[in-house]
Amino acid sequence: MAAVYTQPAAANYFTAPAHAPPKQRGYRVCDQCGAVEQPHVGRFRLCGGCMTTQYCSQDCQKAHWPSHKPICQHTASQISTAKQPMHASLDENLVKNLRKFVSAHSTLLGWAGFQALQLKRLPSNIRQNALLIELNYRHSSSDPLRRFSIKATHIVPRSYVTDHDPLVGQDIMRREDRCRKSGGIGCAVVLIQCGEISQVMPVEVDSPSRITWDLRDDWPQTLQHFVESGRTDFKPISTTSRGIVYG
Repeated sequence: MAAVYTQPAAANYFTAPAHAPPKQRGYRVCDQCGAVEQPHVGRFRLCGGCMTTQYCSQDCQKAHWPSHKPICQHTASQISTAKQPMHASLDENLVKNLRKFVSAHSTLLGWAGFQALQLKRLPSNIRQNALLIELNYRHSSSDPLRRFSIKATHIVPRSYVTDHDPLVGQDIMRREDRCRKSGGIGCAVVLIQCGEISQVMPVEVDSPSRITWDLRDDWPQTLQHFVESGRTDFKPISTTSRGIVYG
């Protein structure tokens, strides 16, 4: 029997999107020192090679390079391969647009992964399963926020991601170790795939006792609603003993 909710999954589900939604605080973490980004103070720098790892300073980027180099060069190689003549049927901007999509919807995708794996109720799922999100790509869309739509979502074994690409698996384990040392339960894996191109999104998850998100099974509809609307202002609702908290 499907659950019936008195509240939508997002605080702003039925409202019109803001024209320029503010970036949420703390949506990036320095991969070297673990500092949380505060957008009102300064933006973190993005690694130019893989375009996925971020740092709070140039010093942290330099210090992290020896350990980051293998996964960075591996990711950069995948980007380059996707642009080769054998992949001429692909939109040359697909890789770049997919990475922009993941960055713009990071809060939504992380929330969907948390809900899909039911980590509030079954934290052990984080070590066993992953969320696979398949996308369709609209080549002709003039709106950059509406180039992708949700094709399907699947719960797959985590090994589907980690065994397929050992270097990515090692990077996920490194993030997982860091998360557990800080009191979290590990790294949830979300795989975003569009045709032959994919991106792995590791989501470091805090202890469920400190996470106030409700357990929801309407996450696929919520995911589709915000993606199809081209909205990047997703704000999950959290229910606590103090009532409804928007966060």
